[in-house]
Amino acid sequence: MTHPIPIESTLDPALQRELMDTARAVAAHAHAPYSHFHVGAAVLDAGGRIFGGCNVENASFGLTLCAERNAVGAAVSAGANRLRAVAVYGPTPALTAPCGACRQVLAEFNPELEVHLFNHEGRHAVYSLAQLLPAGFTFQNEEPEKP
Repeated sequence: MTHPIPIESTLDPALQRELMDTARAVAAHAHAPYSHFHVGAAVLDAGGRIFGGCNVENASFGLTLCAERNAVGAAVSAGANRLRAVAVYGPTPALTAPCGACRQVLAEFNPELEVHLFNHEGRHAVYSLAQLLPAGFTFQNEEPEKP
């Protein structure tokens, strides 16, 4: 996948490091017996709290949960309703971006979210979620136009 041009992070470097350290740490807990692809994600809420999540695979592959959605679930369970950033750690030389479903779930909590992608080799790039999910779905509580 060709990524858009990276952006500069608005996070304090120490907070950025804590977010990334959390994502890397939770990747070690991934349940990935089929793919052996251990992904960790951490989300930062508007209040400065960090929540981690890892991928949890299932023999019925459609029931697998991605790290990003597990991190969002942990944040929401703790009362978060607005996110500032997500860090996604992948174990490969290429940076691991959130899948389409995860991008849509993240957009629910901030369509301009900072997305930090990084790996074990020290590669790191930051994008806005809007760059990775142009024209994402939103629910408009309006009467649809009649044909």
